[in-house]
Amino acid sequence: MGRIDVFVAPRPNPALIKVMTIVNRIVMLRGVPGFRDLLPFNRLAGLRGVANIRHIDFPVADQQKLHACCGEGQATFITPNHPEFFTDWMIDKEIVSRVSPLAASWATHGVVNGLGRLMQKFWLANNLIAQIPGNSEAAKAHSVDWALKGHGVLLHPEGSVGWHGNHVAPLLPGAVEMGLAALKRGRETNKDFKVWVAPVVWKLAFIGNVERPLARECAYVEKKLKMESVAAGSLPERVYSIYSGLLSLDEQACGLIAEAGASFASRQQRVLAELGLRLADAVAAEPDLDLAELLRRSRRWLREGKADADEQKRVRKLAETIQRVQRVGSWAFANQTITQEEIAEHLKRIRNDYCKGALRDSINRFIPQPAGPRCAHIRVPEPLALHAYDGSVEEALAVLRSRMQEAVSRIVTKLEAAGGFISYPNPFYHR
Repeated sequence: MGRIDVFVAPRPNPALIKVMTIVNRIVMLRGVPGFRDLLPFNRLAGLRGVANIRHIDFPVADQQKLHACCGEGQATFITPNHPEFFTDWMIDKEIVSRVSPLAASWATHGVVNGLGRLMQKFWLANNLIAQIPGNSEAAKAHSVDWALKGHGVLLHPEGSVGWHGNHVAPLLPGAVEMGLAALKRGRETNKDFKVWVAPVVWKLAFIGNVERPLARECAYVEKKLKMESVAAGSLPERVYSIYSGLLSLDEQACGLIAEAGASFASRQQRVLAELGLRLADAVAAEPDLDLAELLRRSRRWLREGKADADEQKRVRKLAETIQRVQRVGSWAFANQTITQEEIAEHLKRIRNDYCKGALRDSINRFIPQPAGPRCAHIRVPEPLALHAYDGSVEEALAVLRSRMQEAVSRIVTKLEAAGGFISYPNPFYHR
């Protein structure tokens, strides 16, 4: 087992955390006033704000609601949605700096442990908890210990970034399970001990029209993937054409021929069904398993390591392909219109999943650059009081997801009513 897969407990340095909060607010989020709008300085990410978040709309009432859940005599697990990579860390840090500055945050082990000893020391001093796939018990135990001290623990219950800011994906059980473990321990010494799972949602909206930079990014993707641009096509049509072409490649790999006039959704389901049958056969699972359970079985099969290297490689590739194809979910087909924000998410998802090899692509995966300045709208749905809850873990997750989705939808509805989005006909709709 290499260093990347070994859990090391964080050693938070309050002074460093305070300094990095200021750095995050200026360099990573808002940029430097006086330079961020001035050419050529606004082309430098550190002066413009790397994530280009000009405004943070985080009402005092929401901050107070979250702050009330944090502190001595209670344990809090803060669970934000996860619509965008890199920006998530920066907004998360801004949130906890206002309500629980010494909160610990979960992060991928590739960042915490995988960038060398010096960077590992830096991340641990910033109170990051390494999430190690298949070896998370130590991280969970430390999280419970830290939460019992009255500091929050932040983790993303959606798991990996899906690039869908209007949709909350199914939630993983980690926060609720750790919350219940903390409640059991807390009640051993304090019968009134409280445990909260406190959801947070944020929605990013562009400030102004960013069609031109989005078109440039789309042209780069078309060239990188050798996809022909739709002649005189709108920006959404070009994005749809890219995804349709990529799906055609998956159809060919599966030996499928797309029916004339078939919708994207129906073509996608045929590909997923064929891939599911192949994966089920490879891991000796029932062919009628739903894909979520089949993927769990495949991960378990890989951990057990019963097959040779070639067969493991084949199973891993099948599982990764299923997950990649699934990343255009039903939310993409739901509405008749599509916003510039959603187009930007499609492009970032494509670049993350398909554009590889060049330094530019590697940088984009770790530090994706937005098409223009944005506002972050942050809200705090009603926290779930585990100390007053007697339902199952699954029911708790359903409640949390519902509250998060309702909060996101309210933000979107309010912005739409105020004319805050630039929209186009959605080419994915009913296709």
